[in-house]
Amino acid sequence: MSRKLVIDPVSKIEGHGKVIVYMDDDNQVTDAKLYVAEFRGFEKFVQGHPYWEAPMLLQRICGICFVSHHLCGAKALDDMVGVGYSTGVQMLPTPEKMRRLGHYMQQLQSHVTAYFYCIVPEMLFGMDAPPQQRNVVGLVEADPELVKRVVALRKWGQEGIKAVLGKRMHGINSVPGGVSQNLDQAARDRLINGEEGLISLDDVIEYAQDGLKVFKDFHAKNRAEVDAFAEVPALNMSLVNDEGNVDYYHGDIRIVDKDKNIVEQFDYHDYLDYFSEATEEWSYMKFPFLKSLGREAGSVRVGALGRLNVTKSYEHNCPLANAALEEFHDYTGGKANDMTLHTNWARAIEILHSAEQIKVLLSDPDLQKDQLVITPADNAWIGEGVGVVEAPRGTLLHHYRADKAGNITFANLIVATTQNNTVMNRTIRSVADAYLGGKEQAEITEGMMNAIEVGIRAYDPCLSCATHAMGQMPLVITLLDADGKLIEEKIR
Repeated sequence: MSRKLVIDPVSKIEGHGKVIVYMDDDNQVTDAKLYVAEFRGFEKFVQGHPYWEAPMLLQRICGICFVSHHLCGAKALDDMVGVGYSTGVQMLPTPEKMRRLGHYMQQLQSHVTAYFYCIVPEMLFGMDAPPQQRNVVGLVEADPELVKRVVALRKWGQEGIKAVLGKRMHGINSVPGGVSQNLDQAARDRLINGEEGLISLDDVIEYAQDGLKVFKDFHAKNRAEVDAFAEVPALNMSLVNDEGNVDYYHGDIRIVDKDKNIVEQFDYHDYLDYFSEATEEWSYMKFPFLKSLGREAGSVRVGALGRLNVTKSYEHNCPLANAALEEFHDYTGGKANDMTLHTNWARAIEILHSAEQIKVLLSDPDLQKDQLVITPADNAWIGEGVGVVEAPRGTLLHHYRADKAGNITFANLIVATTQNNTVMNRTIRSVADAYLGGKEQAEITEGMMNAIEVGIRAYDPCLSCATHAMGQMPLVITLLDADGKLIEEKIR
C-alpha cells in the first residue's frame, strides 16, 4: 500500500510551508515536494501607486531581508528617473557607500540570526535531539557565553542598520539617485568603539570568527555525515564585479557549473532574455530556470553556497575572510561545492566577510560627505527600471514600469528563495531517499523528519518573499460530515 509522509509546518523558517514525501508499495520514494500554500500579492497591489513608493512598500514583504528589498527597489528607481547604472550615470560615492554599508549590516545580522538561532543548536545537539533542546533555549543552557556573544553581535548589526536607514526595521534612506542622509559622525564612532551598550567593531570581527569555529569543530567530528548529507547538483549564480568575484550590490550576473566554467554571464537588466519561470498547481512559488538549458539542467543555486562557488577571492582588505574562503575552495579541489550542509560553512564565512567590509566602510570619510543625490535632467525620465542585489539568501531582482504620470503599471520580483526552489526540492528528495528509500521497515521518527527540515533550513528560505500566483486564485469551500466524508464543495 502506498504511503505519504507529511511534515506540516516546516519549522524555523520564515513563512509557511509543508513537505509531503510519497512512497510506493516497496517503500521506494517516488516523489518529495515542498508545498508553499501561502500567497502574498505585493506585485499586484503595488500597481497604481506612485513609483517612488515602491522601495518603501515592497520592503514590507519581509521583516528579515527588508534592506535588500529596499535597495533593490531603489536601484530600479534610479533607472526609472534616468540616473541608474543602465543609463551610464555614475552614482556619487557617498550614496553608493551608504547603501553598501546598510546592505552589509543587514547581511551580518540576518546570517547571525539564521546560523546561530536555527542551525547551530542542531550542530551541537544533533538532528535527532529532542525538539525542546535543539533550539536557542537549549543553546543558552549549554553555552551561555556563546549566546551572549551572539545576542551582542546581532544587536550591533541591528544598530548599524538603524544608523544607516533610520530604523532597525523597514527604515528608509534611499531616494531616486542617492540617499537622504549620510552617516552621522557620532553614530559611526559608536559603532566602531562600542559605546552606549554596544560591543566594539573589533569585538564584532572576533565574534564573527566564533561562528566559523563552531562549524569547523562540528565538521571535524562529523565529517562523513556532513559531507554525505544531501549532495545535490545545481548551477551556481551570483552578482560579480569586473574581476569575476562576488559583489553584493552591483555587477553582472554570472552562472557557473560544477567545474566553475561560466555557463552564462550577462547584464542583469537583460534577465528576461535568459530566464523563464515555471509554475506548478501545488505551489505558489515559481521555478526559475535558464531558457538555454531548460527547467532541470537550467536551475540554479543562490545564496551563501552559490556565491562562494562563483567567487575566487574577496577584496584584499578582508584577510580573515580570504583565508577562510581559500580553505573552503581547497576542500573540493577547486570544484563547485554541492554539499547542502556546507551552506552553513559558507554562511559563517560571509558573516566574517561582512564584518571586515563594514570595518573598511566605517573608516571611509566619504560617509560623512554631503553630496547625496544626483538630480536627473528634466527629460531623463525612462519609466522602467531593474534592480538586482545579493540578498543574504541570494540574488534578488525587482523590475518596475510606470506610466507618464509616474504610477506603477507593472512589478515583478524574483527572489532568492524562488531561485533555490528546484534545488530545495532536490534536497528534500535526497534526504527522503537516504532515510526511507527501499527499507523494509522504514520507521518514521522525529529525527528523520527533522533531517528533512535541516535540508530545507540550510537554504534559510523566506517563503513570504517567494510566493506568487499565476492566473486565478479560486476560493474553495468544502463541507464535510461528522465522519469526514465530503458533502458538498463550492469553487468561486
